[in-house]
Amino acid sequence: MKRVVIIGGGPAGLTAAYELLKDGNGEYQVVVLEESDTLGGISRTVRYEGNRMDIGGHRFFSRDDSIMEWWEELLPIQGKPAYDDKVLKRKKAWKKNGPDPEKTDEVMLLRERVSRIYYKNTFFDYPVTMSWRTIRGMGFLTTIRAGFSYLGACIHKRKETNLENFYINRFGKVLYRMFFEGYTEKLWGRHPRDISADWGAQRVKGLSIRAVISDIFGKIFKKKNRKVETSLIEEFWYPKYGPGQLWELVGKKIEEKGGLIRYHHCVKKINVKDGRIESVVCDTGRGDMEFAGDVFLSSMPVKDLIQGLDGADDIKPLVKKAAIELPYRDFVTVGLLVNRIELENETSKKTLGNIVPDCWIYVQDRGVKLGRIQIFNNWSPYMVKDPENTVWIGLEYFCNEGDKFWELPEDKCVKFAIKELCKIGVIKKDSVLKSHRERVKKAYPAYFDGYSHMDDIIEYLDKFDNLFCIGRNGQHRYNNMDHSMATALEAVSLIREGKTDKQAVWSVNTEASYHEKK
Repeated sequence: MKRVVIIGGGPAGLTAAYELLKDGNGEYQVVVLEESDTLGGISRTVRYEGNRMDIGGHRFFSRDDSIMEWWEELLPIQGKPAYDDKVLKRKKAWKKNGPDPEKTDEVMLLRERVSRIYYKNTFFDYPVTMSWRTIRGMGFLTTIRAGFSYLGACIHKRKETNLENFYINRFGKVLYRMFFEGYTEKLWGRHPRDISADWGAQRVKGLSIRAVISDIFGKIFKKKNRKVETSLIEEFWYPKYGPGQLWELVGKKIEEKGGLIRYHHCVKKINVKDGRIESVVCDTGRGDMEFAGDVFLSSMPVKDLIQGLDGADDIKPLVKKAAIELPYRDFVTVGLLVNRIELENETSKKTLGNIVPDCWIYVQDRGVKLGRIQIFNNWSPYMVKDPENTVWIGLEYFCNEGDKFWELPEDKCVKFAIKELCKIGVIKKDSVLKSHRERVKKAYPAYFDGYSHMDDIIEYLDKFDNLFCIGRNGQHRYNNMDHSMATALEAVSLIREGKTDKQAVWSVNTEASYHEKK
C-alpha cells in the first residue's frame, strides 16, 4: 500500500484524495493536511448568522465534460424549481428526475449568469456587447472612437510583452482604458504594463471584440455547436449552499473511504533525502507532527514549498531568490446585509425584491478602492436567510497581507466599505443591518517579479520524482476551480501509472485547446 500525503484541502487536494480512494481497492493510504479548520480553500462557503458567503464567487462550468460529470455525480442537477424559481414562475430546462431543491440539500441549481461593469454610475454588460445599452452608456462619440481604436489595434498589432498590450490588441485603446486598465491596477496593485501577458493568456485569451461579435451572430443564426467563452456563458451550475457545500461533501466521502483529513496542520518543513521527499513536518498549534509518505501532492504556495525544503542542497541561488520573490495578491471581503439597495433593476430579468440580477458587479470607478460586488441572493436564494426582504452582498477589496487596509480593525473596515458604497450610490447608510469581514491570504498568484523565473522553479521541482504540484497556489497559476481539479486528475493518473514526467500536470490551462470554450 502506498502512502500519499496531500498538502492542502482545497479543490485540487480534495479531488486528488477522492480519486485515489473512490475505487475502494485499498491501494492507497491517503492523508490530507489542511492548515485551517475548513475545507475548500478559496472555494469555501462562510456561514454568518444564517447567511452564507462565497469567497470569490464560483461558477460551476467547464469545457471539460469529465469535470462536469464529476460535479454532477456528487450533486445532481435540480429537477424542480428552486425557491426563487417558484416565486417568480421561472421556466428552466430542469433535469429529468432531478432532485427538488425545496426538499433536498444535495443539489446543483441552474443559475442565470449576469455580470456587469459599473462605470460612471452606468451599467455595461461584461464582457462588453455591441448593444444599444452599451452605445447609449458610452455616448455616440465615444462609441465611434472605440470602433476606430479597435480597427487600429487590428491593423497595428502590438508585441504582447505585457498585459496592457495584450488587452489593447483585443479591444483597442479606448475600451482598454475604460474597462480594463483601472480594474486591473486595483486587482494587482501594478499597472498592466508591468504585468506579464501570461495572465491574460490563461484567463481571457479567447475573449475579444471578435469573440463577442461571433457570439452575437451565433445566437442570431442559432449556430449549432457554437463555441462560447466562459466569460460569455449565460447559465451555470451552483450548489444550493455555495461551493463549500461540494467540498465539505467530498471531504465526508474521503473519510468514509478511509482517508484521513487533519485540520490545523500547517506544513512548515519538507524533508528531502537522496532527491526525494521523505516526509513533511506540520505545526499543529499543539506541537509538531511528522508525516512520512511515498508520494506527495502539494497545493501549498510555491514560495512556501521552496523555502520549506530541508536537506535539498542543490537549489540554485536563482531559484531560491525567484521563489522568495513570487508575488501574491490578498483580498478582503466585507459582507453587508441590507434591507434594500439603490440600484434599479432596468433589465427584463425577474428577481426576488426586484433587485438587480447581477452575480458580480465590477466597479471601475477609480474614486473608490472597491473592486467587485457580489450579490449572494442571485447566486442562490438559499445563501440568504430572508432572500425576499434582505439583500446579502459581498464587497471585494484587493490588498496585500500586512498593508494598511489589511490591518484595519473590522469595525473600521466595515465603515470604510459602507462609505464607499454610499459614495457610488449603491446603498444608503441606514440600510445596513449586519456586517462581517473575511480576510483571504494568497488568493491570487501574481505575474510579475519572481514570476519571470517560474520556468526555472518548475524545472527544479520536477527533479523530485514523488512530488506533484497541483492547484492554483501549488502551480502559482491563476487557475479556475475546474483547472485546479484537472491538475489533480492528471497527477492521479500519473501516480496510478507509475510515471514521473509532470508535463501533463503543468500543461493544464496553458495550451490554447484547453481553454474554456463550450
